[in-house]
Order: sequence, then C-alpha cells, then structure tokens
Amino acid sequence: MPRVKRGNVLQKRHKKILKFAKGFRGSKSRLFIAANQAVMIAWKNAYRDRKKRKRDFRSLWITRINAGAREHGLSYSRMVDGLKKANININRKMLADLAVVDKDAFAKLAEQAKKGLEVKAK
Repeated sequence: MPRVKRGNVLQKRHKKILKFAKGFRGSKSRLFIAANQAVMIAWKNAYRDRKKRKRDFRSLWITRINAGAREHGLSYSRMVDGLKKANININRKMLADLAVVDKDAFAKLAEQAKKGLEVKAK
C-alpha cells in the first residue's frame, strides 16, 4: 500500500482553524489542538446564543411595555389585551420603542387599549 503524505491539506486545515481563533488568549490562538477546542466551543455557544438573543429581546420589550403601561394605569397583559380588542395590531418591538422614545404616541395607544377593554366588557 502506498504511503499517504498529507502535504498541504493538514497545513491548510490548521491555518483555517488558527485564523478563526485569532483574538483568543494565550495558547488558544497559537496551538492547533487548543485552538480547535476553543473554536468548537465558541461556535456551539454562538449557535445557542443566537436563539437565546430572541428570547432576551422579547423579555426586554415586555418589561418596557409593562413599565410604560403602568404609568397609564394598566398592566402589560391588560394593555396587550385591550389593543387586541381594539383591533390594533402592533408588535412588541414597536410598542416597546414607543414606550421609550415617543411617550405621547404610547399614551394614545394606552387610551385606545382602555377603550377596547371597556367596549368588550359591556
């Protein structure tokens, strides 16, 4: 059986991993084995945290909406329910942005939510 020489294949693979490991501390950016382990863990964490970021932002938006709604005598759930009953379709991201940036517009939406709750209650 002929001898297999890896030649530049192994070197290219090592260089690729070491390129991804740039900026890591110590041997994790210089030695292939340490760099390979660090890169694999970093990619695993990045994949997981891309999903987690969506949950974190939704939680932040809900907190901001709740804080804004309570200034107008509503809770978060009552505000969202009132908007739904008033046929106002606005997502939580935009609602949270209004609560922080444009308090007047948010106040109008809160009034609409209150009216929506009153109309459906009767």
